[in-house]
Amino acid sequence: MKKLFPFLKNYKKELVFGPFFKLLEAVFELIVPFVMAKIIDKGIGGNDSGYILKMSGVIVLLGICGLGFALTCQYLASKCAYGFGTELREALYKHINTLSYSSIDKVGTSSLVNRLTNDSMTVQNGVNMFIRLAVRVPFLIIGATVMAFTIDAKLALIFFVVAPIISAIIYFIMKKTIPMYKKTQQKLDKASLLTRENIEGTRVIRAFSRQQEEIDEFKGAVDDIADSAIAVGKLSAILNPVSFMIMNLGIVAILRFGGVRIDSGYLTQGELTAFTNYMTQILLALLVLANLVVIFTKAIASANRVSEILEMPSEENSDTELTENSEYAVEFRNVSFSYEGAGENSLNNISFRLKKGQTLGIIGGTGCGKSTLANLIPCFYKAQTGSVIVNGSDVTSVSRESLRGAIGIVSQKAVLFSGTVRDNMKWRRKDATDEEIIKALKIAQAWEFVENMPKQLDSVISQGGKNLSGGQKQRIAIARAFVGEPSIIILDDSTSALDYATDLKLRKAIKEEMADTTVIMISQRTTSIKDADLIIVLEEGEAVGMGTHTELLENCEVYREIYRSQMNEKEDNGNA
Repeated sequence: MKKLFPFLKNYKKELVFGPFFKLLEAVFELIVPFVMAKIIDKGIGGNDSGYILKMSGVIVLLGICGLGFALTCQYLASKCAYGFGTELREALYKHINTLSYSSIDKVGTSSLVNRLTNDSMTVQNGVNMFIRLAVRVPFLIIGATVMAFTIDAKLALIFFVVAPIISAIIYFIMKKTIPMYKKTQQKLDKASLLTRENIEGTRVIRAFSRQQEEIDEFKGAVDDIADSAIAVGKLSAILNPVSFMIMNLGIVAILRFGGVRIDSGYLTQGELTAFTNYMTQILLALLVLANLVVIFTKAIASANRVSEILEMPSEENSDTELTENSEYAVEFRNVSFSYEGAGENSLNNISFRLKKGQTLGIIGGTGCGKSTLANLIPCFYKAQTGSVIVNGSDVTSVSRESLRGAIGIVSQKAVLFSGTVRDNMKWRRKDATDEEIIKALKIAQAWEFVENMPKQLDSVISQGGKNLSGGQKQRIAIARAFVGEPSIIILDDSTSALDYATDLKLRKAIKEEMADTTVIMISQRTTSIKDADLIIVLEEGEAVGMGTHTELLENCEVYREIYRSQMNEKEDNGNA
């Protein structure tokens, strides 16, 4: 919670003057019953119409001044709350972008989105209500009690019976509901996850006719949210009726004993009316306080969830720039790695050297650790043991910007963003010229279809590249990685949607146009990597084979089985 206080530093004036104007409104509100008592005792009791009109004018003036102070407070509260919310979301989004892959995997994308939107909005509302009511409500309660004591100290003792009872109820409700609100937010995370998965995977869901099952699962998730919200709502709902009951009983006691005090001559009718008004003000203030408890409880639960993200350490970085002081582009020295929470290592004791300008092919079965190995090179994840060396420097000892600036990465899933082709192509280098972009598109075999688009580089790509085929998306994603001529290119099974002819053209273009670039190609096809200078065969995280295509056909049974399963008998006999 304290982690969020710095976001209020630019709104100190609003935090001071907002409650101050609300305090002035409360002061004027406390004066009204006192004026009403004078009207009843002197004006009505003395049948003085002039006095009644004069004091009624005072009440109207008090109301106008109170309204002005309230509107001023509203303005200052809104300015502070929305400014705070904006800065909080900006800082949270910025911090999320500094988290390591491991941290993001731990929290989950859907939970991060929920905390960035829903939770930050709840905290923002909490700040707004704090400025508007957190000072006014206690002041009204205390002020009304003091004013009641000035009228009749003995009768005011009723306040000391009522107030502790209601305070105890509020404390009990708050203690019970804070954990419940946190659980509700966690269940909202699950619903957000299902929503995200279902929307992104709608084609797969329909392909398997799983709509009803997914609808049922989502219904179960939102029913859990509803059940949790209803449970906490029922508990919170106790506040208002119980508060009303206790306060009304207090008013009954005031009227009962106040009548006796009037008969005894210790109290006037106007003073009893004022006394009752003060009791009513306390009642209304306590009801507002009860609602504030609910709002602040939600805000505290959400603030803790936001603070959890802000307290997560950013990805370790260095100011050291990546230099090229080695003949080897990539080296793995006894590298082992396991994902957090995984029982076994995804990679075990991997070692190899790849010279600059060479091509590395990585092949193996599903889940053998191919993508994991690729993710260690740009330091998306850190190896538990061993060292990953790029251009002679340990990847953990150089700045991530310079490291990843030297590496062009194409992931398994081609991710494009809404905008034009040119916009997507400038992700690696903002100042890339059209000539550089077209060159990259030609190498990636993408210019042939981009050129035929109505607006070519200015053609619009919809969200996620939905208006492109799988092969087109992959080729633009590959071309994007080529812009700026990175010294290392990682193609993580990024040619799976390409036909064999296009795949061959791509590899040929890379070899001719990017001869000095080190290429790391992960593929399920032996034809895509058979010309590589070094091929690593992975099986269950182990390097079971390492060498050229010819060497592996002779010495590695796993590679030989993969190759033969993809070749017909004639091709096998001709190449073996």
